[in-house]
Amino acid sequence: MIAAVDLQQMSVPEKLRLMEDLWRDLSKNERDIASPEWHRTVLAERERKLASGEDSLLDWETAKRQLRAKLQ
Repeated sequence: MIAAVDLQQMSVPEKLRLMEDLWRDLSKNERDIASPEWHRTVLAERERKLASGEDSLLDWETAKRQLRAKLQ
């Protein structure tokens, strides 16, 4: 059964709850979701840059601070 959802009538918390429910359901069988080839290409390039020292990783708290600073 497919339920019709009027997104325009939903509050942000309701939309987030719906999105979380959808993600939870989809992730139950993650093997059923094929990753597109472009995603593998992007990941391989990122791994290459990390290995060569062209790029580095940030911890999540630092990344959030930097993103928030850019958005202000």
